[in-house]
Amino acid sequence: MSTAGSTRRARWFTTAGAEPHADHQVFLFPHAGGTAPAYQAWAATLPSTMDVRTLQLPGRQERLGEEPFTDVEVLLDALLEVFEAELDGRPYLLFGHSFGALLAYRLSVAAVWNGLPAPALLGVSAWAPALEPAAELDRVATMTDEELLDRVGQLGLMPEGTTLDPATLASIMPALRADFLAAGSLREDGEPAPCPVAAYCGTTDPIVAPGDMAAWAGHSADFLGATQFPGGHFYLFEHTAALQHSLDRHLRRLSARI
Repeated sequence: MSTAGSTRRARWFTTAGAEPHADHQVFLFPHAGGTAPAYQAWAATLPSTMDVRTLQLPGRQERLGEEPFTDVEVLLDALLEVFEAELDGRPYLLFGHSFGALLAYRLSVAAVWNGLPAPALLGVSAWAPALEPAAELDRVATMTDEELLDRVGQLGLMPEGTTLDPATLASIMPALRADFLAAGSLREDGEPAPCPVAAYCGTTDPIVAPGDMAAWAGHSADFLGATQFPGGHFYLFEHTAALQHSLDRHLRRLSARI
């Protein structure tokens, strides 16, 4: 099935229930191999002032029959098309974790390039533009499923407690592999985010050191700082309330500037 042909039909952003009277639209971008339902509980605790939508990429769950993207620029072109249709004139926040942070950042740039309003805030978690693509990303295409899954586990890139039966493994591996290939295809051009940026990470993340997140200061004219939380790559599920409070506080302060 053609992914390009599915762009107009499939629902890329899921929501537990629209909040048309909320002050802001919020778009969440999951980690590599991640799904919208994995962030459902996280999204449900955001303030009622936020109308939340979570990205569901092709190749997983109800979109399992669609071919996942392996090139980040092709993915962004398709994503921008559906993203524009989601905007309704309210200020909006983009928040991405890991691979999702990469997508949120590049989407913020592409949106403004294409005449759309800039986000009120870009929240980036566990990814920084200064990071060099890991050597593994160049080898993903030739790794077996077992090798890729083992490496993902070693790096802490799968939520703790995740167990996979053979059927589940077979269903998630194509999307996981595709997301890593897409991440590896990024060629960073140094383009700054067109909006304020708030950065977050875990203190023991094996992929992103806390100091790496400071690189966002050079990728935004309005860097709001980097906040660290105890934990590894998936710290955000352990410190949900504190992280969401930080995002809400930033939005309120930014709104007060206007």
